[in-house]
Amino acid sequence: MDLNRLEQILDRAPSRRITVIGDLMLDEFVWGKVGRISPEAPVPVVEVTKESFYAGGAANVARNLREFVDRVAIIGRFGKDRSGQQLQELLARQKIDTSNAIEDESFRTILKTRIIARHQQVVRVDREQFSTPSSQQIQQVVAAAQNDIPQTDAVIFEDYGKGFLSTEMVSQIADRTRSAGKIVAADPNSEHQMDWHGATVVTPNRAEAFLAAGIPVRDPNTIPPHDIELRRVGETLLKKWDTNYVLITLGEHGMMLFQQDDAPHYIPTKARQVFDVSGAGDTAVALFTLGLVCGATPIEAAEIANHGSAVVVSKLGTATVTRDELIANFHENSDHD
Repeated sequence: MDLNRLEQILDRAPSRRITVIGDLMLDEFVWGKVGRISPEAPVPVVEVTKESFYAGGAANVARNLREFVDRVAIIGRFGKDRSGQQLQELLARQKIDTSNAIEDESFRTILKTRIIARHQQVVRVDREQFSTPSSQQIQQVVAAAQNDIPQTDAVIFEDYGKGFLSTEMVSQIADRTRSAGKIVAADPNSEHQMDWHGATVVTPNRAEAFLAAGIPVRDPNTIPPHDIELRRVGETLLKKWDTNYVLITLGEHGMMLFQQDDAPHYIPTKARQVFDVSGAGDTAVALFTLGLVCGATPIEAAEIANHGSAVVVSKLGTATVTRDELIANFHENSDHD
């Protein structure tokens, strides 16, 4: 894929519409500096200089899409609390449609607080609970998502393992979406095993892929194209989920694309610097799906996802990639593609 082809694909993006369904959360970053050790315990004292809030989880997938797509809708759950209000305000500011999301008095909005000093994460504090929607809420989500299918080019399920997604919900929405000839993508979670049968693409990381395939996870002892166990995992998941593609993200080693009708394809990493890997999986599923709905081949879509992820891991915080950043990263690495 050359630069002209990339721009041709991205030029189609604004007119597309994509729905993201999954666990919503608010990401808080507390930035500061460390000047001394606490006299109370052998821990650093962080003097706070600023705080930042980002829409995280499934909302971060929507944020990544919104950089390219004019119409992005999200379905998830907010609590009727301060964090939920902040999250809704952030999404409204980015013009992400939350009209089909659920506001639930009994649910506490997931809040993840990361304390950063000298470009290093000191500690992360999670305020969360595993909580499943009621049967009534599930049917509300299913009805809303199915009603939107005629106007939607793709549905992405983003599972952070916090309970919002269930097999009942996913299967009803995915079946109708596939029947309409639309794309179904899923980013799974290792602690919340789900049946992604019939999805267009599933994008696990290496550990998630091995676990889903029922194969013990071992550190790789060779490069991905020669990793026999990785190949076995990818082929197992293609059959298990009956999906067109399995895109396994490999961190600093790039990505491996498995396809029903073609040989596996390895995409080396394009990252020059890695500061923060949080949210890289969100970017991968967002941009691979974006590529497909814009007419890219699976390999082209994987390359777009790989370049986008390279940009995101070079930033601190729950980051997104813009069109200009994506094109710049592609241009910088064009000699090596």
